[in-house]
Amino acid sequence: MVSERYILSREEETICQAIVHASITVHKELGPGLLEKIYELCLAEELKNLGFHVERQVTYPVHYKNQTFEEGLRLDILVEKSILCEVKAVELVNPVWTAQVLSQLKLSHLHIGFLLNFNVPIMKQGIRRFTL
Repeated sequence: MVSERYILSREEETICQAIVHASITVHKELGPGLLEKIYELCLAEELKNLGFHVERQVTYPVHYKNQTFEEGLRLDILVEKSILCEVKAVELVNPVWTAQVLSQLKLSHLHIGFLLNFNVPIMKQGIRRFTL
């Protein structure tokens, strides 16, 4: 069985480019070494200033067998109700965070997610995009 690769729309690609640009802007302004929450706040504000609808600490219910758990997932940032951003500020990226983003995408029925680690010398090194 061949799995189909998700193809981004022009609108989604525009949002992704804005997320990358905003992440770099925040990193240039603040530098590495701060708490994740600070980067989350500033990234959300930067994206709002660009005209995007941004939500922080968004909860999604988790459906397990025949039950729904309302306190399920918590997404750091959700942009335009379609793209999630998991914000980190760590020295070493743990491979489990890749699994975390992929699981969040699957359970939230979203297709695009970012893992953004702000504790890097150059922000480009801390950006990973995932699609399901």
